[in-house]
Amino acid sequence: MTTIENLAGIPSAKELTLLANELFPDLVGDTAASTTAVPSAPTTLDTPDAVTNAAGGSEVVSSIPQGDNVNYASSEFDWEHPFAYGGASSEPWLNSVQIAENPYSEFLPDEKDLPNENPASVSYSPVVLSKTQAQENERKIDAPTSLGGDRVTNQSNIELPYSSRDESIRIGSKTLAQIRSDFPILSEKINGNPLVWLDNGATTQRPKAVIDRLSYYYEHENSNVHRGAHTLAARSTDAYENARNIVRDFIGASSSEEIVFVRGTTEAINLVANAYVKPTLEPGDEIIVSILEHHANIVPWQLIAQETGAVIKVIPCDETGQLILHEYEKLFTKRTKFVAVTHVSNVLGTVTPVEELVAIAHRHGVRILVDGAQSIAHIPVNVTALDTDFFVFSGHKIFAPTGIGVVYGKKELLESARPYHGGGNMIADVTFERTIYNAIPNKFEAGTGSIADAVGLGAALTYLSEIGMPCVFRWEHELLQYALKEMKSVKGITLVGTALNKASALAFKLDGYSDEEVGKRLDAYGIAVRTGHHCAQPVLRHFGYESVVRPTLAIYNSPDDIDALVKALKTFA
Repeated sequence: MTTIENLAGIPSAKELTLLANELFPDLVGDTAASTTAVPSAPTTLDTPDAVTNAAGGSEVVSSIPQGDNVNYASSEFDWEHPFAYGGASSEPWLNSVQIAENPYSEFLPDEKDLPNENPASVSYSPVVLSKTQAQENERKIDAPTSLGGDRVTNQSNIELPYSSRDESIRIGSKTLAQIRSDFPILSEKINGNPLVWLDNGATTQRPKAVIDRLSYYYEHENSNVHRGAHTLAARSTDAYENARNIVRDFIGASSSEEIVFVRGTTEAINLVANAYVKPTLEPGDEIIVSILEHHANIVPWQLIAQETGAVIKVIPCDETGQLILHEYEKLFTKRTKFVAVTHVSNVLGTVTPVEELVAIAHRHGVRILVDGAQSIAHIPVNVTALDTDFFVFSGHKIFAPTGIGVVYGKKELLESARPYHGGGNMIADVTFERTIYNAIPNKFEAGTGSIADAVGLGAALTYLSEIGMPCVFRWEHELLQYALKEMKSVKGITLVGTALNKASALAFKLDGYSDEEVGKRLDAYGIAVRTGHHCAQPVLRHFGYESVVRPTLAIYNSPDDIDALVKALKTFA
């Protein structure tokens, strides 16, 4: 039969098979031999077992499509041929696989350094920082708190308020020795001993920069603000409003209009309670506070609750002194109108989870105030990022003069609040028929304010900003950990407040001695601490105490201060 292949001169399959047998007799046997399916290539690397199985004739279904008339002679297939599928060669070099050397292998990491192809699940707590914050966080803090230091004297042989150890500790832009030298009162002698100021929770000391700024104000700028047409009025107004701008930047507010000057944290909370919250309350409405609060963040709410018929609910804490968030969320109802919580407990030092507290309140449509009196000098604060509705603090807790404090409030909330005090400066126009009050923040600043003290507050915040608040926070954390470790070595001591997230406060009880006895003994050594209930009786009574001894730390405290405290406490043993 004539086929297309014949016409085209293409050899038939039979002819091709004969030709292959002649050319490659060692690869293919007689075509007349019995046929069997060609074993498929093993899926594993060549092994003697695999060769034996294949050579033994075990039939393996090939993955190659098989036609009905396609037969392959395999009985005499040379499995020892170097190119046979799955076979082993008599040439040793063909029995192993050699991986080509990477020309860049000397620049590659060792195998042990390579990441696991299947790493375990990892969780991250990312921190997003601005460039400025990142630079501040990278500032070195060298704190060899395990080493002692010798007192340092000047050329006149006058003892300076720091030791040689403090000269090696850098906090942001300054050494600890430089910081301590900035505070003149630290050179004082108390009962013949260097002053160890550990009463920072009650008030902080003032740096020379603040003292000098107050002196300059009174010597060159003193006047009442806003309405004068003369030069000193302009100077005084500029200094006052510049201080407001400094506060705005320090706490991350979006506008200077959101910064109201008051006398301190107590007045700040009373302002918010009476000007904003009280007008919204009806009988049965609810205000939430925490068990950790200072009396200043309890009594104002009790007063307006009594007047309006509202009720107070309290967030509980656990055995360490940390707030219990799931119990907090349970307190919210449709009648909840406001939340007021501390950022840092003034007696336990607990740093509360304010981000979560704010978020939970807002999830329920409730406004919130954060009391920052005990956090402002120790922890970087950004009210815009925190999204709190109100934030309050006192100047004297952050190295500024007494008699000055701050209310931060979101602009729309301050605008909706009614005036707190009436009088001069807060008005735009007055007749006997009606009064028009000023725009914020002036509508809350009736009368002559603490102008010089506000200017001093600006100087204090500038001083801290130049050091860097992230660096202040890191240094105080290191010092707090050192203090906790050393104080545990004192026989009979019980630390009060053991939350993992703590700041500043080191409250304790000493077995066999009253708090007053401890305080007086420490004062004999020049060590100033506070004893009593610290205006936080509810939380102390929760832990079974009426009072405690409370040392509190600040930026200028040194490891030597802690050593002096521990040494004095050990005299009781």
